[in-house]
Order: sequence, then C-alpha cells, then structure tokens
Amino acid sequence: VRLEENYRSTPEILAAAAGVIAHNRGRLGKTLWTRADTGDKVTVRGLWDAEQEARWVGDEIEALQRKRHPLREIAILVRAGFQTREFEERFIALALPYRVIGGPRFYERQEIRDALAYLRLVRQPSDDLAFERIVNVPRRGIGTATLQLLHATARAESLPLVEAARQLIASDRVPRAARNSLAGFVAALDRWHAEADRVSHTDLVQIVLDESGYTAMWQADRSPDAPGRLENLKELVVAMAEFENLTGFLEHVSLVMDNAADSAGDMVNLMTLHSAKGLEFDTVFLPGWEEGLFPSLRSVEEHGLKGLEEERRLAYVGLTRARYRAFVSFAANRRIHGQWQSAARSRFVDELSPDHVEIITETGLGFGPAFGSGAASPGWTAASPRGTNIWGTAWNQSQMGRAGRQPLLIESARVPLRGQEVPKVGGFSVGDRVFHQKFGYGTIRKVEDNRLDINFEHAGDKKVMDAFVQRA
Repeated sequence: VRLEENYRSTPEILAAAAGVIAHNRGRLGKTLWTRADTGDKVTVRGLWDAEQEARWVGDEIEALQRKRHPLREIAILVRAGFQTREFEERFIALALPYRVIGGPRFYERQEIRDALAYLRLVRQPSDDLAFERIVNVPRRGIGTATLQLLHATARAESLPLVEAARQLIASDRVPRAARNSLAGFVAALDRWHAEADRVSHTDLVQIVLDESGYTAMWQADRSPDAPGRLENLKELVVAMAEFENLTGFLEHVSLVMDNAADSAGDMVNLMTLHSAKGLEFDTVFLPGWEEGLFPSLRSVEEHGLKGLEEERRLAYVGLTRARYRAFVSFAANRRIHGQWQSAARSRFVDELSPDHVEIITETGLGFGPAFGSGAASPGWTAASPRGTNIWGTAWNQSQMGRAGRQPLLIESARVPLRGQEVPKVGGFSVGDRVFHQKFGYGTIRKVEDNRLDINFEHAGDKKVMDAFVQRA
C-alpha cells in the first residue's frame, strides 16, 4: 500500500518539491497528490549577498504581519546553524520577535560565548567573569585547588583575577606545573592585548583562538556537533568584519543579548532543516540554496552520491513543511573569512519543477538553460528590467559543477569561483567617481587595500571590494 496523499501542502508546493526529489536514483517511484486548493507558486529569489537576503526575508515577514499573518506560523529553515546569525540580527533591528528551535541563539552558543570571553578579556583584562570562563578552556592543567587559591587571593587583596594570577606566579604557593600553565596563559593575554593595537579585530580573534588552542580543541573533537561549532566560529569572524573595531562589536553583542526575549508568544521560528522534520507552518522561507552550502560540500565529499541524495531529501522536507507559501532564496556573494567570495545557486534550484515556481532575481543574476528553457522559462522575472544577463563559463570547471550548468555572474565584473578570493583591482583614489550595479553612483571616501569606503548617492555610505565597482 502506497501512501501518496499529502494532507499539508498545496499542489504547487508539492509539484515543485517533487521535481527535486525525482532526481534521487534510489527512490521508489510514487506520485504525491493533495486535495488542497491550488495556491501560490513557490517563489525563488536571487539576491546579491547574505545581508540583502536577510533584509528581504525580514521585509516579507513584516508584509505578512501587516496582513495579520501569525508569526508563529512562519518558519525560516536553514541548512547550517551558523546561518541563523544574519537573520537574528536583522530581526532584532526590526524588533521582530523570534525563537530559535533546536538550539540556543547564535551569541548564546557555547563556542561563541567562549570566544567572546577571550575577546572581552583581551580588551579589558580585569573582566573576572571572562577570565573565569576561559582560564582552563581548553584544559591547561590548572586544577580546582589552584582556582580556589586564585579566587581567595583576589578577594583578600581586592584584585582582579588576572592580577591575583600574577601574584601566584611570582610565589611558590601553587605546584610548579600549575604555575607554569598559569604563567603561560597570562603571558598570552599580555601578548594579545598588545597585538590588539597592531592588527585588525578580525585578525585578532583568529590569532587568539588559534594560539590559545581553542580552534584545535574543536578540530580534535569527534562529536557530531564539532564541525557545526567550527562553522559558528567562522561566522563570528564574518559578524566582526561588519564593525570598525572590537569595542564596537562587543557593544553590539551586549545590545543583542539585552534584547533576548522569552521563547513564548507569537514569534517567527528559526531552525535547521534537520530540526524541522515533522513540523509544518503556513509560510516557510528556505534561504542559502547555494552549492557548497546546500547541498553541503562536506556531506557530498564524505558520502558521495549517498550524501547528495540525503541533502536532496532535506530539500524536499524543507519545501513540504509549508502549507500555503514557500520561498527559496540564494545569494550570489557571501563573506568567507572576511573576504567576499562568489556563490553559485544550488543544483536543487534547477531541479524545482519550472511550471510551479516564480523566479525573481536582481539585475545581473539569472538562470541558464539548465532551468526549464532558460531565462525565458515560465515564471522568470527580473527584479529590475535594466540590463541584460551576462553568462560566463567559469562554473564548468568548479568541483561541484555539472555539464551544461551556467553560473550566476555579477554584471559589472567576472566573479571568481567559490573558494577563490575576490581579485584586487587597485588604482582607485579618494574622490574617484564610481558605479556599482547594486548601489548606483558614488564617490570614494577612503581606500584601504582592496576595500573602498564609498558614499553612494542613494544608498549612503557602504564598504565595497574594488572588484565590484567600475569607474563612472
């Protein structure tokens, strides 16, 4: 007996999802159907970057909210836990209540709290809470007896813990091994504190996490959640790159934590696709449908075809969590380790049944022949009529590519393959007039290596890589 009737999703959502799952070779053939009304087509949205993707999702949710759509019936389903950060910060800016299901909020996660404790201690050595949290993380051989003596000394002398540690290091009140470990930790703190004035805050956090052994601790960890924790630490660096200095970033985190709300009431649901199994919502957003992110590069590399088909099942699960509305989105660029890198749309986007989706992309982003009959396939519309899509062939050499697929390209410049850094163009000076495909015309205010501070006529002040602008 085959269970082929679906009691949740509309025919449009079901048909779009069926187009994806049909590409799994080992799947037993069956055609799902539903008695539900036709409903809206699945919306596929192509955007320039992850920040714009989060803004778009926030705007769509606010529009639904104005139509009295319950927030609790809206879900954002991401492939990896680190993706929640961009949406959390956007929702806080919009005062849009949300809950993270299946785990803590981004800045409440253990590895993020540990990293922030290191940064707070580097910025302010007298921060006793930060010192206490990471003095033995990773383990340095500083035992309970040494920590008790450290606290007793700090209380007796009215000293911060780091200054009490200096006193113990200079004495023979603790065993030599513990004293040497404590001395090494304090010396590292002094070194990082001095380096904070010489290197960027994004370089500093990576130096601290590497030299402290914290990154190596998670790399050596064989638990299933260790790779996700490392991804979260990389996302922390991305978050820091949006701020001019460490002080500004830590103040922002403090504000975010102060805005943490109870997980009760009418709230948007934010979770991973794995956490969404068995759940259903009126409206579902599925961001980050890009090669290497979804399908996960790690899953495909480790498990081959089996891993790819499991990723495809996750895509099917995500789409069919939606009762009435499903939105799929992808970004053409993402910041990786502080550098902008190009991203290619997921093969799962191409596998959606073209008759049951509506595609809206920014000018300069589009779909090649692999999707339906190309840019003229049913439902394709551009976010703006300006310009003509330009296609390149670089994607064909990508390790995740397939014959016949065309890349997403930025109209104004050749975009490098995933994993390559954005090339440095150079030659720009303060006062130069430039044009950016997304932000329009502007004037350069500051030049720092290949990063430009530009005052755009309509978009205001933006930091842009020089590869993404051209002389006006």
